[in-house]
Amino acid sequence: MESHFIRITLVLALVARVACAQATSLSAPPAAPPLATVAVWPDGTMPGQGAKESERDLPAKGDGFKRITNISRPVLELFPAPKKDVPAPAMIVCPGGGYSYVVHDKEGTEIAAWLNAHGISALVLKYRTPSNRAGALQDLQRALSLTRARAAEWNLDPKRLGVIGFSAGGNLAAKASAPVEARAYPAVDAVDQQSCRPDFAVLVYPAYLDDKNGHVAPDLNLKASLPPTLIVHSEDDKTHVIGSKIYHAALEAAKVAHEFKLYPTGGHGYGLRCTKDAKAWPDDALAWMRKTGLL
Repeated sequence: MESHFIRITLVLALVARVACAQATSLSAPPAAPPLATVAVWPDGTMPGQGAKESERDLPAKGDGFKRITNISRPVLELFPAPKKDVPAPAMIVCPGGGYSYVVHDKEGTEIAAWLNAHGISALVLKYRTPSNRAGALQDLQRALSLTRARAAEWNLDPKRLGVIGFSAGGNLAAKASAPVEARAYPAVDAVDQQSCRPDFAVLVYPAYLDDKNGHVAPDLNLKASLPPTLIVHSEDDKTHVIGSKIYHAALEAAKVAHEFKLYPTGGHGYGLRCTKDAKAWPDDALAWMRKTGLL
């Protein structure tokens, strides 16, 4: 009777732990509001097209995360690192969402809070969606130039400005690092005199890096001057890991400074919330940034 009671107690405890873990993974922690929200383009100067419908949040998928679509007014949300005597390194954060939407909290503001905790300023980019890859690249390139133009105002180091992207955002970060053309739009003002090339790139479970025929996707130019790059992926992300492997091999052949962190398990779309092998990626990314002198 006593052993039966113990077994029931253990089962109930396990159920409680699972429920607690699920609740933790499904509720995004509160994020501090950005210090500033800045339009990427001056009024009337945005190249290309916006969305046909008004910007809106998509219905929750049961995980509680915020997904924003129909973005026609790209903005940068500034989350500065704690005040320092010297300008801080900075990263533009590109959330994922298959170019249909951006997962604003899990792959945006939560990443910004993590970067801030390690002395890195963050700028979360809401780029154009849906189905506007050309516009999204223009938005990121402009965001890089704009951040450099306002680096002194925001206490940022314009020579340590990187990009970090997740899934489709990882693809976007890769395209800004290996652009087919130096700038994907004609310069609109003095801001565009600043470089639109990131100084380093972190691609977390990036998507669309291959052409499905065993080659690097044609919208990635390996003859460009690529910055140091870190690729993060998991073997069990069956849809997209092959692209990272192909891109890694191509960077190796081109002798581009980079690392490829490939974990056995992790899946896709975990942000900072992975419970499998890929949960090591944030510490590994910080170690890589320190080793390359970015921190």
